[in-house]
This record gives sequence, structure tokens and C-alpha cells, in this order.
Amino acid sequence: MLRLGRREFDEHEPVIMAIVNRTPDSFYDQGSTFQDEPALARVEQAVAEGAAIIDIGGVKAGPGEEVTAEEEARRTVGFVAEVRRRHPDVVISVDTWRHDVGEAVCEAGADVLNDAWGGVDPKLAEVAARYDVGLVCTHAGGVEPRTRPHRTEYDDVMADILRVTLGLAERAVSLGVRRDRIMIDPGHDFGKNTRHSLEATRRLGEMAETVPQALGFARAGDTPLPVLVSLSNKDFVGETLDKPVKERVLGTLATTAVSAWLGARVYRVHEVAETKQVLDMVASIAGHRAPAVGRRGLA
Repeated sequence: MLRLGRREFDEHEPVIMAIVNRTPDSFYDQGSTFQDEPALARVEQAVAEGAAIIDIGGVKAGPGEEVTAEEEARRTVGFVAEVRRRHPDVVISVDTWRHDVGEAVCEAGADVLNDAWGGVDPKLAEVAARYDVGLVCTHAGGVEPRTRPHRTEYDDVMADILRVTLGLAERAVSLGVRRDRIMIDPGHDFGKNTRHSLEATRRLGEMAETVPQALGFARAGDTPLPVLVSLSNKDFVGETLDKPVKERVLGTLATTAVSAWLGARVYRVHEVAETKQVLDMVASIAGHRAPAVGRRGLA
């Protein structure tokens, strides 16, 4: 069971996390949700289309103009409070690596801290424990926030992903973060070249099936930690298909289907409605969801 905010998600329930960028220079939308009203409209649309989690980010992931912690908080804290006011039951996530920003957004009503840079600020997990919120533990290859990988090598990329994410999860639990509030993320593109991200996808089942016993906090009846994948329109999709950012949706959805089949649970996305159709179809093929209608061959 995954418990975030007021919501509980069953083992076979796919969870959509909709991206809302509060940045003027997002790689995907070039700042279309930087202002409050377009961002709030995006939240309304995402919830209507089936998103259970809204992931709010105040800093572009890639290189660019420096954004201080104060500016990041200015872009996110008030917005979190307004989304919470309008949507009391939606799960609110904030994409940040900074503990002081994490504390401010938790005070404003956030339910999850999405640490996409792999514990670079160790105090962020302490904030998650103190506020009893969810935490995403991500493999980022040890790179500094907002830097691109350079000649990155792994003896075994999935072994490193498991070592890092389960290690971060173990530490979070030792600090007081509840196990049913933790997700692990292989970190596609982060600290990885395209071949690494493709291999991480191909071997995602290993991540989805691993119970973290070796790290000392598994107990009788424990299940693997939920896997979150952030695939949406990323560079590894673009390089694989040689497509620019705006032409990566089909590649993203194909990768989403494979990830769902291999056991991913949470999907951080731009295209909510399209992703929901893919996840519903995979769930029905797997036998976890009945078809929406059943007329064929019955009349």
C-alpha cells in the first residue's frame, strides 16, 4: 500500500503524477505555467484527466540561470497553498532538492518531497520525516543539481540504481519517514546517457521486484518499494528516435507501457489523458482492470 496525503493506492493501481512547472525556462513548455492562472488551469485540467498527484517544480532541471532558494520558494510556496485550498484531496508533490524549500512547502500543505537529485541535501529526508510526508528517492549518478552527465560509466547501471535508491530509502526510514510513503526512482537521464536509461527501463522489473532486505529494514510481509518513473519527453527518448522535444510523445507512451508491464507504479508526466489510456490498457491486459464496456460478442 502506498499512502500519500489523504490517499491510499493499492498494489495494482497506477498513479499519475502531473508536472506543473513554475519556471520561465522549462525545457518542455517554455514557461507556459510560470504565471499563477495558467498554472492553476493546468492543475484543474490534470485532475480532471485523472492525475492523483500534482508535482510542482520551481527550478528547471537542466543548466540555466541560477535560482536561489528564496526565489524557488517564492515560485512554489504560495502556489502549493492555493492548490491545497482548491483541491483538498489531491496529493501535492514538490520537486526540490533543498531542505529549506522542502520545509516551506510542507508548511504550505505539500504531501510529497520529490528529491530528483538523489539526496544531495541530506537534510531533505529529515524534513520529510518531521512533516510525515512522502519522499521520492532518486538515482542521479552522484552529479550536482542542474548539471548534465559527462562520460558517465557504470559497471552495472541497475545494480548502482538499486544500491543508491534503496540506501536512500533505508536512511529515510531510519530518520522516521514511513515506509508506505517512500517511492524509488531510477532517474532516467539524470547522471546517465541514453543507453543507461534504456537499460534501466529494460531492467525495471528488477527494481520493482526487489524487497530491500539486504539493507536491514525489511520485515515479514514487506513488499518492494513503489517505483516512480519520470519519462516524459526526456532526452533518452529524443535520442533513441532522433526527435525534438515536441515530437517525443509516442516514444514516451511506448516507454510508459513497457514500464507499466514491468511493474512501475507512479508516472510523472506532461500528457495526463494519453498516459491514463496507456496505463488503463496495460492494466486490463494484465488482468488488474476490467474493460470499460463489454458489448462485443454478447448481442
